[in-house]
Amino acid sequence: MAQVTTARVPWVLGITGASGTPYAAAVLRGLLDAGQPVDLVVSQAARLTMLDETGWTFREATWRSDMERFIGREVADMVAWKAGDFTAGPASGSYQTRGMIIVPATTAVVAGVATGISKDLIQRAADVTLKERRPLVLVPRETPLRTATLRQMADLSAEGAIILPASPGFYAGAKDVDELVDFVAAKVLDVLGVPHELSRRWTGQLGVTSAADPE
Repeated sequence: MAQVTTARVPWVLGITGASGTPYAAAVLRGLLDAGQPVDLVVSQAARLTMLDETGWTFREATWRSDMERFIGREVADMVAWKAGDFTAGPASGSYQTRGMIIVPATTAVVAGVATGISKDLIQRAADVTLKERRPLVLVPRETPLRTATLRQMADLSAEGAIILPASPGFYAGAKDVDELVDFVAAKVLDVLGVPHELSRRWTGQLGVTSAADPE
């Protein structure tokens, strides 16, 4: 599935089986629109969730066309790795990446990364990202959260990971669900320093007052 060059330094995008695969599609679109190369890892559970939530499938033999349908546009600089392939590039610290995003992130993956289990390529790549001191963003969607999961998230945050819950804001005047999804994707790209135009930014209300407002 994978063909890479030594000059290429991608973001690793892991998609796991939590509900919220449209968030992954929005982040992927944002990265590709910004001209960023992407290494993709889709877990087996994520394939089932993707089918259930979007109606699209992901198969190794047709992964490129499957992903193009998933995100609604042509896939440019992207490589796909098998979730069970521990010989893949992102499994090694000597494989250069810009960092990693796991979106959506299951609580099981949060636990696996926090404890260093590395049961599949997504968890191993996240472990490598942390040990190499590269940016790692996890986007959990599940709610409510167990105390154990909160502690694991705190541990990951202490190691430098960014825990970015899929919590869309409503102040940007979203008109539909897609805009709320883009809001979360925009937050992900912001913390990675990737430019985008996915959501309207808050600019404040300087100079706007009301007669009822106190001076």
